Amino acid sequence: MQYELTTPLSREALSPLRAGDTVLLSGIVYTARDAAHARMNEALDRGEPLPFDLRGAAIYYVGPTPERPGCAIGAAGPTTSGRMDKFTPRLLDLGLACMIGKGKRDAAVKQAVVRNGAVYLAAIGGAGALMAGSVKSCEIIAWPDLGCEAVRRLTVEQMPLTVLLDPHGGDLYESGPAAYLASL
Repeated sequence: MQYELTTPLSREALSPLRAGDTVLLSGIVYTARDAAHARMNEALDRGEPLPFDLRGAAIYYVGPTPERPGCAIGAAGPTTSGRMDKFTPRLLDLGLACMIGKGKRDAAVKQAVVRNGAVYLAAIGGAGALMAGSVKSCEIIAWPDLGCEAVRRLTVEQMPLTVLLDPHGGDLYESGPAAYLASL
């Protein structure tokens, strides 16, 4: 199935999704990678607010390249999501609804996705220019000293994504190979 979703995302909007479905995502998406996640965790430990509201938010694990003239962003391909696993359950429990990246996630992240009715979506690895085509605006909102890992607020239109982890415990990294092997 294919779904069109707009941020902020609710549990109700995410509930129909199943691993393997496609999503065209529009709205506000925040960028954050390893260093930004560490800083968010430190801020939470100190009781400080984060640079954006997590409730219903989508975070894209990306460190975009500098934009070309006339473009909102440079190449914007996903980074490996597992590097954020140690921070992710806490963010999901605080209201994060959607993560976008590539690669498998650990058991704690999978459990937190189900517990919170969230999703993990795959962006097309190796196709940073294609992903960038969905970005209509880009603004650094926190930690510019992190360079490409600064937190950015992106406005996206119909960003093409695939559901990897769904709110019901589905995992495309498990069901995809199993379905292929069953078809042999």
